[in-house]
Amino acid sequence: MNKSVKITLLASAVSFGLLFASCNNSNGNQHHTSDATEHQHADTEGVYACPMHPEVTGKKGDTCPKCKMDLELVQKDNSRNIDVKLAFTPQTIEAGKPTEFSVAITENGKNVALDVVHEKKIHMLVVNEELTWFDHIHPIEQANGTNTVTETFPYSGKYIIYTDFKASNSSATVNKQEIEVAGNVAAKPDNTKNKWVSKVDGYTVTLVNGNDFKTNRPQYMGISIEKNGKFVTGNDIQQHLGAVAHVVVIGKENKDFLHIHPTSNEKYPIHGETRFEKTGVYRMWVQFQLDGKIHTADFTVDVTEGTEVIESQPHDHSGHQH
Repeated sequence: MNKSVKITLLASAVSFGLLFASCNNSNGNQHHTSDATEHQHADTEGVYACPMHPEVTGKKGDTCPKCKMDLELVQKDNSRNIDVKLAFTPQTIEAGKPTEFSVAITENGKNVALDVVHEKKIHMLVVNEELTWFDHIHPIEQANGTNTVTETFPYSGKYIIYTDFKASNSSATVNKQEIEVAGNVAAKPDNTKNKWVSKVDGYTVTLVNGNDFKTNRPQYMGISIEKNGKFVTGNDIQQHLGAVAHVVVIGKENKDFLHIHPTSNEKYPIHGETRFEKTGVYRMWVQFQLDGKIHTADFTVDVTEGTEVIESQPHDHSGHQH
């Protein structure tokens, strides 16, 4: 490969300030994900902490008294380094022309074993700096241990690549890198502060509570899908990469990142709960599958300051259940 970018990840969690906890699924299991530039777990013994309230610690099996989430293992040994190296062919990445990515994830010069998470070992979320273009791609593992995938960037300028993976015997990791794409095709800026309705492939997708996103509290999100006067239900949604849907949220100012996997409930085909620690404008992409096709809806929300709340918001007894 002709061009490479190497980022060394240290085993101390650096939070983007945005955390997610999905709601209970139908069998009562709960999935939690914390967002960090690097968040590694070395082994199965050690200190456990709440991913939403890291000041709360305990032992395996304990739950957080503030948000009731299961405590997660915290890395004891800060000496572990994992390198994420990206290389590109051709050397100059040009808008409108295919570019091959090579992704190598190593530790001490050796390839790191990766777990399959949501049917893939690596999820790459790619956006332009303006957050007007988004793609979710998956490199394919090669015989030499690297992973490759081809992408075509529509615009020139800066792009951000979030590489989401889980090294074996470790927790999930998100690596963030920036690249430059040459050319004269400038992206149009996104001047929309609030966008809660998205039209895609004949569907009207609505973030029903888009006007009520606040910090300092568990934040639920309900998404409805309608086509030709008929609303989609949770039974209509087809699993996509092992989930009801994939939701990516990125802050416009600091490019804070969140990759979440919601569930369905009786009221909404796509439903989840998250928590914002920072105010500001966020872009959101929701990918779901209907009739064998993947659809991508996008939203823009303005997160405002909220009052500290440690319990979930009151349930909507008309059908909103966790």
